[in-house]
Amino acid sequence: ALAAGVLGQETVGAGGISYGLRTVPVAVDIARRVARLAPDAWVVNFTNPAGLITEAMTRVLGDRVVGICDSPVGLGRRAARALGLDPDRVHLDYAGLNHLGWLRGLYADGRDRLPELLADEAALTSFEEGRLFGAAWLRALGALPNEYLHYYYLAREAREAIAHTLAGGGRTRGEQLVAQQREFYREAARRPADAYDLWERTRREREETYMADNRRAAGGVERDPADLDGGGYEQVALAVMRAIALDRPARLVVNVRNRGALPDLDADAVVEVPCLVDASGARPLAVDPLAPHQAALVRTVKAVEREVLSAVDTGSRAAALRAFATHPLVDSVAVAQRLLDGYLRAFPELEQILPRP
Repeated sequence: ALAAGVLGQETVGAGGISYGLRTVPVAVDIARRVARLAPDAWVVNFTNPAGLITEAMTRVLGDRVVGICDSPVGLGRRAARALGLDPDRVHLDYAGLNHLGWLRGLYADGRDRLPELLADEAALTSFEEGRLFGAAWLRALGALPNEYLHYYYLAREAREAIAHTLAGGGRTRGEQLVAQQREFYREAARRPADAYDLWERTRREREETYMADNRRAAGGVERDPADLDGGGYEQVALAVMRAIALDRPARLVVNVRNRGALPDLDADAVVEVPCLVDASGARPLAVDPLAPHQAALVRTVKAVEREVLSAVDTGSRAAALRAFATHPLVDSVAVAQRLLDGYLRAFPELEQILPRP
């Protein structure tokens, strides 16, 4: 993707499409085995691209699969702390897709405190998203975007930051993580008694360098220390499991079938919205429609996800090409074809998934 002049992030743009094409068949196979061997089980999906993979699995498991991500809850907690609120006592009005959503309301004691935050320059720029996007743009939006929207709202700057890193002899994020994981396993094999401490060090390094190029593009934004101490994905997953297994109702932002909760998308589209989770599963709560500019982006990216699912279902390279060409971060059909051809060469398994020209 970078060689073609576009972003290649794991879940966003060309990289996310390639990852989805390769991962959907594996996830669907797992879903089919769960349906056959443990039909009453609940599946909690961590796998990225989380919205796309969850939607693929719902076609087999229905509502018994819940996709999770820690980005919405992390955003909500940072915004609450910026106002001096207890993050555990606020309700989030959040809506969109995985890695493509907006915090539109922050409710404490029945009152929306988000307008207060947007009006307070010091508070707004005291946390990661405020510095990442800038106060002026957040006020123009009237909402707080998920951090991954940096790839959409500042795509050129994100590309330039990555190019600058590579020009200086640095590595892509994927290359960094591969090297980091290899080093961890090598060290853990030599010092098995220290495996936990080695993993904690590795995890913290990974968190410290998360979206480092984007933060550099925004002027050197530092991560919130609270985001480096864990309590992300695993806490969301445990909250889902507690709510279902113990029938302890909880309001959580997770990825589920829309069922009409978000008027901008059809009932079967997997969306990321607040849900009531209890022994009966995760039921999306009705939310207000997205603003037109938000809805346009969400519908386009959902159309891309549907083309990925169609490509895997039918083995159609034409559908895969449409997925690449339709994505907002791919600005040319010629580039889309170059990307598809390049990924087919790079990943031999795609030749089996997409056998038809």
